[in-house]
Amino acid sequence: MSAVEETRGPRPAPAGETAPGYRAARTLPLRVEALRQWRRRRTLVMGGVLAALPFVMIIAFAVGGGPQEGRGGGDGRVSLIDTATASGANFAVTCLFVSAGFLLVVPVALFCGDTVASEASWSSLRYLLASPVPRARLLWSKLVVALGFSLAAIVLLPVVALAAGTAAYGWGPLRLPTGGALPAGDAVPRLALAVAFVFVSQLVTAGLAFWLSTRTDAPLGAVGGAVGLTIVGNVLDAVTALGSWREFLPAHWQFAWADALQPQLEGGGMVKGAAVSFSYAVVLVALAFRGFARKDVTS
Repeated sequence: MSAVEETRGPRPAPAGETAPGYRAARTLPLRVEALRQWRRRRTLVMGGVLAALPFVMIIAFAVGGGPQEGRGGGDGRVSLIDTATASGANFAVTCLFVSAGFLLVVPVALFCGDTVASEASWSSLRYLLASPVPRARLLWSKLVVALGFSLAAIVLLPVVALAAGTAAYGWGPLRLPTGGALPAGDAVPRLALAVAFVFVSQLVTAGLAFWLSTRTDAPLGAVGGAVGLTIVGNVLDAVTALGSWREFLPAHWQFAWADALQPQLEGGGMVKGAAVSFSYAVVLVALAFRGFARKDVTS
């Protein structure tokens, strides 16, 4: 080696090669992203709201004298609300019923819609990509963590409701509005299956929020857009004139989990609902990755 070559130092890596020791799969580890999201105030507030709902309902039943169990409404039919205080399992199912349509949509839209857009609003997204974190790796890390927090939020409510309901109303069989009952030992696995379906049915909201999060720098726009379009889906499902077209709406199957609580387990509706929700979610996530890969990130 000549003296001139020695003064120049080591040669730069050829184009297409990476620096020694660099591994794309090691950038932005899931535990780091999860810890960042866990420390955020909105995560703690949302967890507190979901954990407090069962206690609010217990207080409401105590103040209002409890539901008129067995009497039903004005049409004589008995609903889940009428059997809410029959046992801890009934109370957990009631909490899931009153929250699945809207309340559980909010944490899913929040965790998935805020994840990328918040980085852009803080002007830190370009610095993450300059670390360098590959764009696909960045999105996968954030999506997995967001789905993990969404699942935790959906599981938290019925778990707290089951514990609080058992303490308030006792441990017993799940009384069905249609008549009959499920033994407590069978009710818990059925309830777990219902919660699993609720999470799968919310994947379309997660995919929509995540896609919007990659398209805007405003977290509120991504979260609000996902919640708003979910409400639109519920409205369209109420239009009976659409006939069988409503079966292509994820909202049409959002309460199919009730089939898991029948004396004889029926899974046809849940299978169809899961297929519709999963199909929409795959398309939306694919659009998010495709659009973000070509996006000019300046924030």
